[in-house]
Amino acid sequence: MNTKEDNILEEIRNLSVSERRKLSYEELKEMLPKLSCDEIIEMCGLIGYPVFTRLCMGEIGHQFVLLQDGAAAIIVNSDGQILLQKRRDNDEWGLPGGCQELGESFSEVILREVKEETNLEVDHLQLIDVVSGMSRKNAYPNGDVVINNTVLYYIDQYHGELKWDEESKELRFFDLEQLPEEDKQNDPDLIKVYKKWRENNETRR
Repeated sequence: MNTKEDNILEEIRNLSVSERRKLSYEELKEMLPKLSCDEIIEMCGLIGYPVFTRLCMGEIGHQFVLLQDGAAAIIVNSDGQILLQKRRDNDEWGLPGGCQELGESFSEVILREVKEETNLEVDHLQLIDVVSGMSRKNAYPNGDVVINNTVLYYIDQYHGELKWDEESKELRFFDLEQLPEEDKQNDPDLIKVYKKWRENNETRR
């Protein structure tokens, strides 16, 4: 990859998400000193916080656990089914969602991620819970070990045509009683939180 000062960021912007993930730490470390503070902030959003954090700490490898904040969505259709995406990186079924970018509120995170991953426009959000702790620990295919502090939202008002992006293989609505096996799920803890929240709401009625 060409890394001349005047086009480093432009080249990264033009890469797909999967192509950005293939950049080596050596390539990224070489770019970092050539960027201004504002450009580094943008690069942070483009390549992802776990990678960026390790770069700034001067680490190469995966020796420590990273903390990151994000949001996930329980998107429900008129039949009460929930939307799952089959992830391309680990072949597991997970909820739409992702990491917080610099300056974003959590509601902005989920609106952006839902649009990027499902092509749906959200009309209304409802907070379910904030989920943290060791149940949110994930090991990614590139070796990153991350604990995600996740704001979980309920969405039953939206519009648009379902389309998945390059990070997914498929989008599908599932009955709660017919979900993929837990070892094939990326977010089983979040789905359990949703089920409990749903039961509590039904009890109050």
